[in-house]
Amino acid sequence: MYLGLDLGTSELKALLLDKDHRIVALARAALSVSRPAPLWSEQAPAQWWEALESVMAALHRSCAHALSAVRAIGLSGQMHGAVAIDAAGEVLRPAILWNDGRSAAQCEELMARVPRLTAMAGNLAMPGFTAPKLLWMQENEPDLFARTACVLLPKDWLRHRLSGTLASDMSDASGTLWLDVGARDWSDELLAACGLSRQQMPGLVEGNAVAGRLKPELAARWGLTANIPIAGGGGDNAASAVGMGLVTAGQGFVSLGTSGVIFVCGDRFAPDPDRAVHAFCHALPGRWHQMSVMLSASSAVSWAARSFGLGNEASLLAAAATLNAEARRHAPLFLPYLSGERSPHNDANAQGVLFGLTHAHGPAEVAYAVVEGVSFGLRDGLDTLARPSGDLVLVGGGARSSWWAQLLADILETPLAACEGGEAGGAMGAARLAWLADGGAEAEVCRRPEVRQRFELNSAPAAAYAARHARFKTLYAALRQTDTWG
Repeated sequence: MYLGLDLGTSELKALLLDKDHRIVALARAALSVSRPAPLWSEQAPAQWWEALESVMAALHRSCAHALSAVRAIGLSGQMHGAVAIDAAGEVLRPAILWNDGRSAAQCEELMARVPRLTAMAGNLAMPGFTAPKLLWMQENEPDLFARTACVLLPKDWLRHRLSGTLASDMSDASGTLWLDVGARDWSDELLAACGLSRQQMPGLVEGNAVAGRLKPELAARWGLTANIPIAGGGGDNAASAVGMGLVTAGQGFVSLGTSGVIFVCGDRFAPDPDRAVHAFCHALPGRWHQMSVMLSASSAVSWAARSFGLGNEASLLAAAATLNAEARRHAPLFLPYLSGERSPHNDANAQGVLFGLTHAHGPAEVAYAVVEGVSFGLRDGLDTLARPSGDLVLVGGGARSSWWAQLLADILETPLAACEGGEAGGAMGAARLAWLADGGAEAEVCRRPEVRQRFELNSAPAAAYAARHARFKTLYAALRQTDTWG
């Protein structure tokens, strides 16, 4: 049995995986985000630990026998978050998250300090990444910055609490802007540009390597074996790819989580910063991947459901699905930039827009506009990447909606596959990385799960979607050109 822990933005998942690839149990604990100022997004790491205690207690109540059979633990988590700890291991401030936009000025400063940053880090400096967050701390919280002994990513802070080990994996470290992604090692030049050194970074391991062992007191509390290994794990997207068996060049997925992601595996480091493409290490040795990321996907749907009295995401999607083709053509347009945007715009100041409202529009039309707008944002990202070979696998909570999946297949003009376990891809991948760290063979562990449903391209509405997508892109370009964001 293997335990996968996935620290997301909105929830923490714990998944138990048997050697027959069966999900034995899945426990969840909700998380909340604090936004104390415009563009800010933070979480207290103590909240993550409370969530972990909650899910482990739930698993212990429901399947203590299975927990006692766990041979290794794997970790997955939201990327880019900055957890600054002091020499005693205490957290200095709330973690600054991946969708925090306060450090745009520091991004410009970092690019000026290291002109060859993109060649090493494989990415443009964007506010979501970790490095500009530390520059912001240096300039705005100098006392806390001076006390920073180590900077950890969210899942790696959990590892530290679980094992006492300061370590990270290559895929998650790729999102810091401190990693030489091609060399799979920290860059002293990039660290020095932020006033930091290699001594303030965790050790680096591959995602399938052992990176710590569970503390005996935690094992006793949760009913696990003491000192079982903890795998290096992976950033949420790389771990999701492992969970869905996507480890070969050309394979990929689309994620409908809090953020929206198009992910395509590769066998070499292939940066493309001019189009805001992310080039990261994969969670397995000798592999990399390209990725486009939009900051608000399912989170935009949740926002709309709350804001327009549509209940929850499922109710909003049901309302949107009631529109016929004619009503869709005349629906408003929605720009889903509620937290700024990364791919392909790299625009931290972009804002959400609901455009073209009339008296004829009601909740269903607004619901449809929001889901379509998120889908158009994903299409913009896909257009910056090399087309995947074959279909894209659906992962994330949004993968539960067949209606949205078909709409997305039509807008992306790419077939999609919903696989078993796709809703918990990161946790599944974390469990598989634990299995690999325990000696499992990649060919056996990294199978593609059984396809539950396929969504083939429906060419009939393609012209209508293309016309609306063209208006969508024109609207963003016009607003950015006139500096409407303020």
